[in-house]
Amino acid sequence: MYVILFIISIVLVLVHIYQKKSNAICKSTKQLNGKTVIVTGGTLGIGLRIALDFAHRGARIIIACPYEKEGTNARRIIVQKTENRNVIFKCLDLANLESVRNFAKDILKNEDRLDILVNNAGVGVVGDFLTKDGINFIMQVNYYGHFLLTLLLLPLLSKTGTESEKSRIINATSMLRAQGSLDVENYNRVGYWYQLSIYSNSKLSVVLFSKALTRRLQNHNIVINNANPGLVATRIYESYNILVGYILKYLLHAFFKNPWEGAQTAIHVALDDDAGKVSGQVFENCKMTNKAWTFPWRKSNNMDQAAEKLWDQSVKLVKLESSELGIFKL
Repeated sequence: MYVILFIISIVLVLVHIYQKKSNAICKSTKQLNGKTVIVTGGTLGIGLRIALDFAHRGARIIIACPYEKEGTNARRIIVQKTENRNVIFKCLDLANLESVRNFAKDILKNEDRLDILVNNAGVGVVGDFLTKDGINFIMQVNYYGHFLLTLLLLPLLSKTGTESEKSRIINATSMLRAQGSLDVENYNRVGYWYQLSIYSNSKLSVVLFSKALTRRLQNHNIVINNANPGLVATRIYESYNILVGYILKYLLHAFFKNPWEGAQTAIHVALDDDAGKVSGQVFENCKMTNKAWTFPWRKSNNMDQAAEKLWDQSVKLVKLESSELGIFKL
């Protein structure tokens, strides 16, 4: 018995060492003085680590989440750790399209530039129900809310970007995008999908969105790409008893990345010179991946068709009006 436990322990230690050594770290030394960055979900986990990194580099940081107490606390942490006081919290509830529109109006009115938009906020498998907007909750927070937010902020992103220094949009995707369905017409149906499938669909959706938007940004100095953070440890172990919680905590930290490690790919996509020259791509471990977005038998033309169908459906669901885009034409 003890021999088996010893062998298991050695294996776990070796896996832990390999996992930590194989995690890519953003190597960019670029400074962001004079730049403005928005990080949705920038108050906890990966989002907070992204905001901290950008604040260290001198950027003006706008962190967005639905909860004032959480946002105020995150701002305090960022200022304390970076000594960058140019950090602002603004309320944004992606599950409420009116909140998304109000947030965008506030940004367009009060900010004179937007260099980087990190669509990081998201939820996991939390239920299959509709928001007050009549949209599936997981899909709205992870995708539709960011779809609307991004389009509403395009005029400012376009105004800021130049040929040599393009504005950047970074979407948070997941390895589970590979399990997403191209049946976009049924994305918003309640009771139609397993909850994990809804999450997978939401993470495939942001990739399809970046593909469709890239085709519409040919004449604008904006790029949009996707960052997969990999498997990141959460604090789920705190809901279990001490023994089980301890085991889960050890296993999570042995096999999964911590939030700082999970943030590295998004930071890389936001700062790396080469990443600023491509659009509509997926990055993993700080590298552009050549892996298929979904299962290999899905042809690229099917992805293109699904991206356009999703675009049309999304415009209708969020009730986007052309007047909301200002001078920006799609």
